[in-house]
Amino acid sequence: MSLKVEHVTLELGDGDQKIRALDDVSAEVGPGEFAAVVGPSGAGKSSLLAVCGGLCRPTSGTVSIAGQVISDLDERDLTRVRRDRIGFVFQQSNLVPALTSVDQLLLLVHMQGHKPGTVDRERALALLEEVDMGHRADRRPNQMSGGERQRVGIARALMMEPKIMLVDEPTSMLDHERGHIIVELLAARCVDHKVATLMVTHDRSMLDVVDQFMYINDGRLSQEDPAG
Repeated sequence: MSLKVEHVTLELGDGDQKIRALDDVSAEVGPGEFAAVVGPSGAGKSSLLAVCGGLCRPTSGTVSIAGQVISDLDERDLTRVRRDRIGFVFQQSNLVPALTSVDQLLLLVHMQGHKPGTVDRERALALLEEVDMGHRADRRPNQMSGGERQRVGIARALMMEPKIMLVDEPTSMLDHERGHIIVELLAARCVDHKVATLMVTHDRSMLDVVDQFMYINDGRLSQEDPAG
């Protein structure tokens, strides 16, 4: 299932303070495809992820997930889409300090109103194995490195079998070598799970493992690098 953004404009602020964070942006990411959007700070990367993830509504244009236009949904249905169809990977892993790695994943089952069972735990452990964190299943965040926490965050994003995954600067807290390992891991997992994955980054050195890349500057998306 794909992520599709069509002619999206996003205006923020009021009156003289109004700015155009996104300017007629269109893009599509297919199932199992790993796409990256590169741009400097303030270019519109975070705004693009926020619109794609249903965290804010575009001023005009549409955002669709698996053929469903989410930008027109009411808040209740939009919350359900975010919970059930979208996996988020953040700059910082945002793990719950008191929970072990496996419980970080099982927390999502709780949030859907279910009591995790044996099948849920087996799935959580299998996902941790996929990201090479099975041996850290009982560790809490303060017992793990930054790269390990980011791996748990990736497993957590996949736990509820999302249709799309949105990734926000996943290497910003890591050195280049560990950052590249994380991006390669993301690329492999999005293929394995047939998840349409969109990553925003400022780091052009990560583009060798993505299927398509775009550039954003002043809220405008392009296939051509504005930095030359």
